[in-house]
Amino acid sequence: MTVTSFYPVLMVDDVAASAAFYRDILGFHTTFESEWYVSLTSDAGELAVLDRGHETIPEGFRRPVQGMLLNFEVADAAAEHARLVGRHGLVERLTLRDEAFGQRHFIVEAPGGVLIDVIEPIEPSAEFAAAYIGQISE
Repeated sequence: MTVTSFYPVLMVDDVAASAAFYRDILGFHTTFESEWYVSLTSDAGELAVLDRGHETIPEGFRRPVQGMLLNFEVADAAAEHARLVGRHGLVERLTLRDEAFGQRHFIVEAPGGVLIDVIEPIEPSAEFAAAYIGQISE
């Protein structure tokens, strides 16, 4: 298979609210919009939201989003925490913290039950540094 593009499509109940969140809060731009589907793009990638009840979704798979975590790498997780949780009042599901595996991050909930993990790469502990293949300078 030769892949020419890859992006997640989130099946949600409220397409307009979800699309507005990704545009207004996370800085995506709309490339296509209908009542049942919105395609979004940013400098970092693409994302789409789809009405989970739409006829193109096979019967038995029109369930709410579960088990979905979208990672967004940023330069300053603390500043984004202040903006997203403090200013925009997003529901925080994991508080801002440093992880030994090399992340400062927090998790908030987006419309439709999607979790947004905002990550700032930091130096991992010695225990985890060895797991990074060719990425950590010595």
